[in-house]
Amino acid sequence: MNSNRKYGIGGSTPEHELAQLKEPTNKPAQINQNEFQKRIDKAAAALKRYDLDALYLNAGANLYYFTNTEWNPSERLVGAILFADGSLKYVVPKFEIGTFNDFIGIKGDFIPWSEHECPIYKIADALEAKTRLAIDDSTPFNLVSRFQNHEKFEISTAEELIKDIRMLKSDLEIAHIQYAMDLTMQVHKATARILKPGITTAEVESFINSAHQKLGIESGSYFCIVLFGKDSSFPHGVKSPKPLEENDIVLVDTGCQYKGYLSDITRTYIYGDATDKEKKIWDNEKSAQLAAFEASQLGKTCGHIDDQVRVQLEKDGLGPDYDLPGLPHRTGHGIGLEIHEHPFILRGNDIEIKVGMAFSIEPMIVVPDEFGIRLEDHIYMTENGPKWFTEPSHSIDNPFGV
Repeated sequence: MNSNRKYGIGGSTPEHELAQLKEPTNKPAQINQNEFQKRIDKAAAALKRYDLDALYLNAGANLYYFTNTEWNPSERLVGAILFADGSLKYVVPKFEIGTFNDFIGIKGDFIPWSEHECPIYKIADALEAKTRLAIDDSTPFNLVSRFQNHEKFEISTAEELIKDIRMLKSDLEIAHIQYAMDLTMQVHKATARILKPGITTAEVESFINSAHQKLGIESGSYFCIVLFGKDSSFPHGVKSPKPLEENDIVLVDTGCQYKGYLSDITRTYIYGDATDKEKKIWDNEKSAQLAAFEASQLGKTCGHIDDQVRVQLEKDGLGPDYDLPGLPHRTGHGIGLEIHEHPFILRGNDIEIKVGMAFSIEPMIVVPDEFGIRLEDHIYMTENGPKWFTEPSHSIDNPFGV
């Protein structure tokens, strides 16, 4: 018998829990055209600062971030050229322009291309002189190489330029991430209540997807990892996950996407009774997470956070470095329009922590072939220091403070 039902683990059904979920009526204000224009202005100013003429934005997150134009990347080049004067030219297959007009955000001219034409040559033909062009780092190599091989372009990467703008979130962006996080936390709590011996990871993942949909996320879960028992010692899962048994460790890592912005929360707890070793490692994980939070101070570096986590783990007899039992990977990652984006919280990263940064704290402890404990919450940086998006987990048998 599961002894921690009173703490919100087990004792319910998927049908009951789905019926209890209600989509919030209060939603964050939409990111308006004025904010997108500010992003364009920042990028144009950065181009001048870097002594560049233009920036190529490929379809996907970066095109959306700067132009409010949603278009998924495919084998056909779709993107935009942003010039240092702030003007835009969209590069679009001629037969797609009618559809593209329905999705366009910030207005701009078109550089159309036909199926038999090379879009890189069409871009070159539209330029009056040789162009110092920074390329969106998400652009596929087959396109980058064509830019490189054309005499009209002097190519460089735009990774630094884009990173410096995107990783400092506005208040509206923070509000969008907060909304998504709040939804996923509701899903986590409901998920814990449906657990029972014999339930499969596929059944839990299906519930999590349906729960996100019930809360208004039509696309459901953006991703989902569910692991029981020894499987939890593999950070991103196993080929054939086991069903839940009494006294198993439970690891659930999931998130959703709201208006482009993402949530990502992991909870690890016990279904039944934890061993002394499991309790100790869970407490060590909690201490490592809090060490990361305390190290997340304005003016410090992202690498400093990871360093302090490993200092704490060594105090607890874990590690050192990436040795197991211990932390086999970085402490965290940035979040926003992408689930993993700058800044990355890892050793040697000298990016200075600034107001507006948002990133995860998830210093997972792995005990090989036994179990793993990952507590993942995100923080954002304010003028007064770090602030949690979600309340950290309470204990191994009462994760949600019931």
